[in-house]
Amino acid sequence: MATKEPTQFDEVDWDRVTEDAGLVNISINSKLLFIATIPILALIVYDWQFVGHRERTFEVLGEHLGLSGVFESLGINWDPSNLDYLFIFTLLLFVFYIVLPLYQNPQMTKQYWKEFKRNRPAVLSLIWLAVLFVGGLLGPLFISEPEHDVLIGYQPPAFLSVNDYHVVDCAGEVQDGRCYGTWEHPLGTTQGGRDILDLLIHGMTISMQIAFITTLIVALIGISIGTISAFAGGWVDELLMRFTDIVLSFPTLIFFILITYIYGASLGLFIFIFAVFAWGGSARYIRSKALSVTEEEFVKAAKISGASRYRTVRRHIVPNTASSIITDITLLIPGFLLAEAQLSFLELGDTDIPSWGQVIASGRDAIEYAPWIILAPGLVLFLTILAFNFLGDALLDALNPEAESEADR
Repeated sequence: MATKEPTQFDEVDWDRVTEDAGLVNISINSKLLFIATIPILALIVYDWQFVGHRERTFEVLGEHLGLSGVFESLGINWDPSNLDYLFIFTLLLFVFYIVLPLYQNPQMTKQYWKEFKRNRPAVLSLIWLAVLFVGGLLGPLFISEPEHDVLIGYQPPAFLSVNDYHVVDCAGEVQDGRCYGTWEHPLGTTQGGRDILDLLIHGMTISMQIAFITTLIVALIGISIGTISAFAGGWVDELLMRFTDIVLSFPTLIFFILITYIYGASLGLFIFIFAVFAWGGSARYIRSKALSVTEEEFVKAAKISGASRYRTVRRHIVPNTASSIITDITLLIPGFLLAEAQLSFLELGDTDIPSWGQVIASGRDAIEYAPWIILAPGLVLFLTILAFNFLGDALLDALNPEAESEADR
C-alpha cells in the first residue's frame, strides 16, 4: 500500500526529509552516461593490454574477433589516441547533459529557441557550427588524411590559375603558360601536394577536440572553484580567490613554449596547458553569480529544511548558474582556436596534425603566387571564431534574460 503524501506543510515529516536530503540520487542521464562509457573503458583497457605501440587498435581488434575482412572492407583501421578517448567522453557528456535535457524539457527548449532565433546571425552561426560538427565527426570516416605528393604541389583551385613555372605536374589544363585548376582539387593543394579541402575537413576534427575538451576542463575547474568559493565563504573563499589571482597572472604562453622546448609540441599538451590556466575568469564569473543565488529564498529554504551542502549546491546553486558558465565558455572557445592557429603559424604547434593553423603556416612562404593555401583555411577559421562569438551572445540573451534587462537599465 502506497504511503499517502502529506498535503499540508505542518504534516511533513521533516526528520525523513533530512535523512533523504543526505542521499545521492543518480539521474537517468547519469545512468545512461555510465552505460555508454562502459564500452569506451573496455576499449581503453583492450588497447592498453593487447595492442602494441606500432599496431593499430581496430586492426588488432578485427583479428581477435575474426572480422578482419569486414573491417578492411569498411575501411575501419582507426587507431585512437588518449586524446581521442577523452574527446569521445566529452561528446557523451554533451549528449547526455545538454542535448538530452533539451529533449526531456520540450517546453523549456521551446522558450529558449524562441529567444535564440530572434538573433538571425546566431542562427546562421549555429548552422555553420553544425556543419563543422557533422563534418568533423563523419568526414574523416570517408575521407582519409591526404598524403604528401610533391608532383601535384601548388595546384590552383578549380576557379583559378597559376603560372606553370610553380607547378611540377599540372593536374588540369595548361594554356598560355598557366596551369588551370581542376575539380579533382576544388580548393587547390599545398606545396607538398596535400588537398586543401581534405585538410579542412580533418581540421574540423582538431577544432572540435579543442572546443569540447577545453570546455570540459574549464567547466569542471571553473564551476567547482567558483561555486565552492561562493557557498563556503570566509577563509575558503579568500584562499580560492587568491589562488585564482595567481592563475590569472601566470604567463601561460611562456610556460607552454618552455614545455614545448623540453617535451615537444602536441595537441594534447596545448589543450591541457591552456585549459588548465584559462578557468580563472570563469571561476570569478561563476562565483559572482553563485553569490547572488545563495541569497535567494529558495536556497535559504533548502538549508532550513535540512538539505545537505552537497544537495544544496547540486540541486539549487549549480543549475541556477549553469547558463552563465555555458555562455562564458562559449566565448572562450574562439580564443583557444585562435591561439592554436597563432602558435602553428609561429612553428610552435604540433606539425603532425592537419589543423587549420598548420595549413595556414604551410602557405606563408608562397602567399605571392599561391594565396589560396592561406585564404581557404583562414576564411574558415575566421567564420568559425565569428560564429562562436555570435552564438555566445545569443545564448547569453536566451539562457539568462536577466543580463539583458540589467544591461538595458
